[in-house]
Amino acid sequence: MTRKAAIIGGGVIGGGWAARFLLNGWNVSVFDPDPEAARKIGEVLTNARAALPALSDIPMCAEGVLSFADTITEAVEGAEYIQESVSERLELKHRVFAQIQQSHPDTLIGSSTSGFMPSQLQEGAANPAMIFVAHPFNPVYLLPLAEVVPSPASDPSAIERAKEILREIGMFPLHVRKEIDAHIADRFLEAVWREALWLVRDGVATTEEIDEAIRMGFGLRWGQMGLFETYRVAGGEAGMKHFMEQFGPCLQWPWTKLTDVPEFTEELVDLIAGQSDAQSGVYTIRELERIRDSNLVGFLRSLKDRNWGAGKVLREHDARRRVVLPDPAPAGAPMIMAHMQVLPSWIDYNGHMTESRYLFAASETSDAFLRFIGADMDYVATGFSYYTAETHIIHKGEAKLGDRLTGSLQLLSADEKRMHIFMRIQKDGVDMATIEQMLLHVDMKAGRAVAAPKVILERVLPIAASHADLPRDAAVGRFTGQRK
Repeated sequence: MTRKAAIIGGGVIGGGWAARFLLNGWNVSVFDPDPEAARKIGEVLTNARAALPALSDIPMCAEGVLSFADTITEAVEGAEYIQESVSERLELKHRVFAQIQQSHPDTLIGSSTSGFMPSQLQEGAANPAMIFVAHPFNPVYLLPLAEVVPSPASDPSAIERAKEILREIGMFPLHVRKEIDAHIADRFLEAVWREALWLVRDGVATTEEIDEAIRMGFGLRWGQMGLFETYRVAGGEAGMKHFMEQFGPCLQWPWTKLTDVPEFTEELVDLIAGQSDAQSGVYTIRELERIRDSNLVGFLRSLKDRNWGAGKVLREHDARRRVVLPDPAPAGAPMIMAHMQVLPSWIDYNGHMTESRYLFAASETSDAFLRFIGADMDYVATGFSYYTAETHIIHKGEAKLGDRLTGSLQLLSADEKRMHIFMRIQKDGVDMATIEQMLLHVDMKAGRAVAAPKVILERVLPIAASHADLPRDAAVGRFTGQRK
């Protein structure tokens, strides 16, 4: 059964929430009185469709259905989760919560507020226990962090349920244990923002120079290690204690104006706006969003490859969504071993699936078969594995972005040391490629082929016997360049 989320407020943040839920298979109903809401959310969704799938290494689930409601009551009907993203006006949020809880007092309501505490949001509510802060970061469909802030009036079980929902859509719920104005992250951003305003106002730096200082320096470190871990490394072998002893006295020096705020005069606003326009006004906002998203995908994929920071969240999300195939029946037909989807990172300059990804699809198929026969990563850890000795691939069709592919495997023959396999990568039952491989069972420490153990052969040999009578494709045994 498809689950439903309701989004109240369809601006930049609300649109990002809508995209995050939709692309993770939830139906989404949006309420926003803005007559341009559908267009704005449509543009956010277009960007999200291009970016979010690039972070996944398994097929995205079927996209949910987006609808727009005429009233809040209509939007929240049947919703399992509600995200409020209206303007930062407390009285407006109170009216929204009151209207929701007139008919749905027991439904989870997360607020995107960047500053209000949950106890403030809960004032006068019919059921304050179900209202909490779920503060995301833009773009919501890419950045995993959501600060989850309860109050003493919150229902702990409801908070845990909300955190699990956020994990299910690929987010990282950071449980803020004590409510405070602006939560955690925005307090840092506010401090940096204040200091930046002073630097511009006093003529020390332009908006572009400040941005360069961040993106060319500490911003790159913070993206992977945060603040304290970065400074721990800066302390050298002596660690954090040495760093604190060395740089602690600097806190007494007048380096910053964090406790002082420049007056927001018309002159200061014009100065900053003018510098910002000169810095990046050549791009439209939508162009900047796409540039930002492309860069974020690159950063996040790098972290994912290393299973570090936000990349670890992406890996865990893939693992949570990975479909566990039932044991494929070895008799009567080739074995369906993998379901895949052509992702943005799989596409070449022609708009088609690039050559290396055909081989990747074959690897996904053969790896699933190796896991099926017991030659999985735990087995590899014992010092033995199947190595690919030969590969012959024939390209038969062009797969494009979003295409869903199936990998099947036929075991042509097997003995104690070898497996001869034939794989098909298909779209809608039509071959995109066929791959023939010879695999050798190897003692990795000795560096030579050896007989597989009985426990492996007891799974391999019956499959080979059952596949012996299956018809062989004409491509089996072909050599490169052979005429048809």
